[in-house]
Amino acid sequence: MKTAKYALGLDFGTNSVRALIVDVGNGEEVGTAIFPYPGGDAGILLDPKDANLARQNPAGWILGIEKSVTAALAAAKKKVKGFDPAAIVGIGVDTTGSTPLPLDRAGKPLALHKEFRKNLNAQAWLWKDHTAHAEAAEITALAAAEHPEYLAKCGGTYSSEWFWSKILHCLRTDPKVAAAAYSWAECADYIPALLTGSTDPLRMKRSRCAAGHKAMFNDAWGGLPAKAFLARLDPRLGELRDRLYQKTYTSDVPAGGLTKDWARKLGLRPGIAVAVGAFDAHLGGISSGVETGRFVKIIGTSTCDICVWPATKKLPDIPGLCGIVDGSVLPGYLGLEAGQSAVGDIFNWFVNVIEPGGPKKGSHAVLTKGAAALKPGESGLLALDWLNGNRTVLVDQRLTGLLVGLTLHSTPAEIYRALIEATAFGALTIIRRFEEYGVRISDVVNCGGIAEKNPLVMQIYADVTGLEMKIARSSQTCALGAAMAGAVAAGRPGGGHATFAEAQAAMGGIKRTVYKPDPARHRVYLELYALYRQLHDAFGTKDWSGSLFNVMKDLLAIKDRQRR
Repeated sequence: MKTAKYALGLDFGTNSVRALIVDVGNGEEVGTAIFPYPGGDAGILLDPKDANLARQNPAGWILGIEKSVTAALAAAKKKVKGFDPAAIVGIGVDTTGSTPLPLDRAGKPLALHKEFRKNLNAQAWLWKDHTAHAEAAEITALAAAEHPEYLAKCGGTYSSEWFWSKILHCLRTDPKVAAAAYSWAECADYIPALLTGSTDPLRMKRSRCAAGHKAMFNDAWGGLPAKAFLARLDPRLGELRDRLYQKTYTSDVPAGGLTKDWARKLGLRPGIAVAVGAFDAHLGGISSGVETGRFVKIIGTSTCDICVWPATKKLPDIPGLCGIVDGSVLPGYLGLEAGQSAVGDIFNWFVNVIEPGGPKKGSHAVLTKGAAALKPGESGLLALDWLNGNRTVLVDQRLTGLLVGLTLHSTPAEIYRALIEATAFGALTIIRRFEEYGVRISDVVNCGGIAEKNPLVMQIYADVTGLEMKIARSSQTCALGAAMAGAVAAGRPGGGHATFAEAQAAMGGIKRTVYKPDPARHRVYLELYALYRQLHDAFGTKDWSGSLFNVMKDLLAIKDRQRR
């Protein structure tokens, strides 16, 4: 009888780290554990004086590795008779991004030094940190004037969520941290380097995914943006380029082998392959079976959308995307990323901050039940989903939310449904942008807690987009994708898989549940979407000219018709 082999996926999210142990032969998930990051607000370090600030303590990541892996191993031993940790052949890592952190010359995070432990600028700059919005605009303007090719591969606009804008903001606001930081690394680069003992900033293997989507890395112009370009923004930024990297790697490549020290702490074999890291959505796309024509939506606090396109087939630059990067998802394919800066965060804001009806009457379950009883357009409400800015297609973090159509009779359930619909309209806007540039979407696979647990959201997405909504088999798609990367990094001789395609076939899959669009509801939603686009273009684009006079009245007309 053949002995089962396993891979370990480590998923570093916004609020916690998750460990997942998966059978590489059939995808069975035999052990999992979640470790919430200690400190801050659900692990996020905030500043009450600056709503744009969101940081993370890397000490929480390090503690989380040990706690989550040992707990997942214990769970596997309970579930599988005779389970042996020595059967784990590889480790993969996915993280949020762009989440860069400053490092000293040895690759130790500044936040772990006593003098910087309480300095928010020395922590990791979490993906949702928007303090660098002015720097992002400056980078966009200079690139548009001098290097438009840089912007062409990242949607035409550089974001405050990304690598260079955050570092530039740190250079300008905290000279002490700026002077102490020998280099910077994405969380996706740092964790594999830590596990393999290769934390030297000049030697750690850097993620193609992180570099291409967030740091404007592209082999066509020699890797990172030119030193002279960076120096125009700030001479110290130009100098930093020499202390970063010249080469990047896809996630099927080993970053190295697990060190003896980490093997001892975790109870694993030393030397097993640790894959080069990637962002959560990109590996989640892999575990959801991403391929040409399949659109994968990873729905959580925000949403990331992933597509691939054959690298050998011509593709125009697509404005508003978060990057077109060769090999960022699957080797041999261009990885296309888009997304929405807030989805689950919007629903949580309404429930936890506004508290409609109080904590008990305003729960997600109660509001969902009330919202499900409504027809499309029956509320007369229409919202914009920009409560944390717009990631795609406008790439503008200075945009904010909007709710139109309120009356003295508007109910919490009506508002809740309007917020869900707004995120669906945002999703449709992204899908249409892909299709405008020749990327046809024939198949949508959704993953994440919302996709799994809230049928109403999935049905509204189907009705709005006119597309069937499928659900990934695993409830832990990002961690499963990381485990797949670990299996491929191990290789077939090491007990893993030769390619991602092989790993997808053996370990992935989708559920039988399919949400099909209702033609009648879809027709109503197309009417509402036309009004959404009026608001979207009026508030989100500089060159819009027109009138919004009709919006409230058209919403009332649809409301009256639906109530009849």
